[in-house]
Amino acid sequence: MKIQKRHFNKRNLHTLKTAFHRRSLQHPQFNFFAKIASYILLACLFCLLLFPASLYGIYSLFDKVPGNPITESFPNKITPPDYINVYNTTTKQTMAVPFEDYVKGVVAGEMPATFEEEALKAQAVAARTYSLSKVLRSGVGGNPPAHPSAPLCNDTHCQVYRSVDELKNLKGEAWMADGWIKICEAVDSTKGQMMYYDGQLAEQALFHSSSGGHTENSEDVFASAVPYLRSVDSPYEKEATHQNESTSYTVTEFAQKIKSAYPNKAFGDISISTIKILNNSQGGRVNQIQVGNQSLTGRDIRDCLGLASANFTVGFTISNAQPYIIFTSNGYGHGVGMSQYGANGMAEKGYTYKDILKHYYTGIKIY
Repeated sequence: MKIQKRHFNKRNLHTLKTAFHRRSLQHPQFNFFAKIASYILLACLFCLLLFPASLYGIYSLFDKVPGNPITESFPNKITPPDYINVYNTTTKQTMAVPFEDYVKGVVAGEMPATFEEEALKAQAVAARTYSLSKVLRSGVGGNPPAHPSAPLCNDTHCQVYRSVDELKNLKGEAWMADGWIKICEAVDSTKGQMMYYDGQLAEQALFHSSSGGHTENSEDVFASAVPYLRSVDSPYEKEATHQNESTSYTVTEFAQKIKSAYPNKAFGDISISTIKILNNSQGGRVNQIQVGNQSLTGRDIRDCLGLASANFTVGFTISNAQPYIIFTSNGYGHGVGMSQYGANGMAEKGYTYKDILKHYYTGIKIY
């Protein structure tokens, strides 16, 4: 049956071709309209298939041409000044420094150049935001009493800033050819970018070295609650310094240090039985600690003993018939805002600088 059907199909096809040819010869207008129909069919195929494909190819070509990225506009964005005044606490002189150069010097002074690029970028945005907020506040309330000739200083009172010459002397030429270039690239790639909260500059862009696993609410460390300085987890700090650091004193030594630091407080008897942590903050730092008849803050103890953090525990032991008190601390710094080691850990995990900033500064936007 299949063979017969094949022969039948061939006969039909031959018959149709012969009939079409005879009709074309007998009626030339038929051939003309057939050609017109074929042209129309080709035009339709071009419009439906070839033309869109060609457009896609052209679009793809231009899509690969590098251009300026589209950034989100923000009407309240503040333009930083070209220069800012910085008080040098060593020379006692006030310097006029290009603003972006100042940011580079702060990143170099505050964060190791060995950190990931995204962490350096996050530090640059935080430093830039904090710096500009100090400049703006000085225009309203004047410069700080510690340096009345400038809104910022080059020390930890504000932010550690190092000039190029200082960095050459401190770090050497090899570091300048590597670490300094890396920092400059990180700062340049975020040029002008700052953090804003609820349409306003995030003035308290605080940061610290490491948190010990959790950052702090601002009101648990400083005077006021700042909405974007909330306690958050900081899980990627395994490379951080100042982990599980222990410092011990005899109870007598401890009592002497405390009474010397706070002479106006009547502590009474300070002994193992009268030293006890009363409560902790949300971030885990000591909020209140009983010492004798008085209550002190964890920050009081940290400042008095020179501990790396107020995130500490208290233990006791007896050695040679002497009672000892042992402070074991985690983290370094006040614990508010961005953890620098936490930022570097996030960068190692693939997070961008914007991810890092939005994690440590709750609800902020970057423009």
